[in-house]
Amino acid sequence: MTDYFRRSGGQGNDEPQQYAGFHDPGHPPPPAYAPAPGHARRRARGPVGLIAAVAIAAAAVGGGAGALAQRWSGGDAAAPSTGVPGTTVAQSSKGTVAGVAQAVSPSIVEIRAAGTAGQSTGSGVIITGDGEIVTNNHVIAGASEIKVRLSDGSTYAADVVGTAPDKDLALIKLRGAKGLKAATLGDSDQVRVGDQVVAIGSPEGLTGTVTSGIVSALGRDVTVAKQDDGGQQQRDPRQGWPFEFGGRQFNGDTGSSKTTYKAIQTDASLNPGNSGGALIDMDGRIIGINSAMYSPSGADGSTAGSVGLGFAIPVNTVKADLDKLRSGGDD
Repeated sequence: MTDYFRRSGGQGNDEPQQYAGFHDPGHPPPPAYAPAPGHARRRARGPVGLIAAVAIAAAAVGGGAGALAQRWSGGDAAAPSTGVPGTTVAQSSKGTVAGVAQAVSPSIVEIRAAGTAGQSTGSGVIITGDGEIVTNNHVIAGASEIKVRLSDGSTYAADVVGTAPDKDLALIKLRGAKGLKAATLGDSDQVRVGDQVVAIGSPEGLTGTVTSGIVSALGRDVTVAKQDDGGQQQRDPRQGWPFEFGGRQFNGDTGSSKTTYKAIQTDASLNPGNSGGALIDMDGRIIGINSAMYSPSGADGSTAGSVGLGFAIPVNTVKADLDKLRSGGDD
């Protein structure tokens, strides 16, 4: 703007100019003519009009960009990331395995149970801040000592609160725990075949292992050892827990005392130690408790690994029995 005013006779320039409207002092100026009505006003308003037009255009562009950002972001472009209502996953991570893992892993624990019949390793899901944990009955059946390790490495002793052998469910509680991160329980009736899921547990003692897959089928009849006699079956924990499905036995003999329940089938990789862990939807809500998985053995008897044949107890079954478990269960 400084150069413009200097060229058109503005202040701050004392030198003679050769531009229109300025003349050499040695020559008389041309006769003055009265400007046409409104002419001077229009010329004087020229720069102001230009500035105003530029300002209006800038405002329009800025407003349009803001509106476009809001449209594509689904809300206020400047709004910070928040949690998805009813879940524990941040809005920016919704629908990702990484987001689910970050949100839910602190609520999944490793369980080590010891009894006269041997030892077992499994997983569990924290459902209250003071340390109530849902797991499988077959993980803690007959245990005289239960140790639980959290995702941060801290260890607690735990007691059995109640069991439901017919559903292969159990509720345990940590001693002296408080301020823990509880998982959000979802609605397994809303689960559909093909939905993406995440599994978190402690296969082979590897605490906090995350795998993912889809829901392969719903309402599968799975039969497991009932284990309501106060004892644990002696087995190699690397071979997994015996179960029956489709008239066939997997991972050994289920024995004479059995129970059958409707399960969610998933191809998310599950291995021995995942029992009692969580099957989770992409909003970070628990939809099932992993309970049975097929891990075929190789010729040398070692575990060959997951083949994508896993089953979980629907979380609505857990919620329906939760009050009974808190009062001691079916024992």
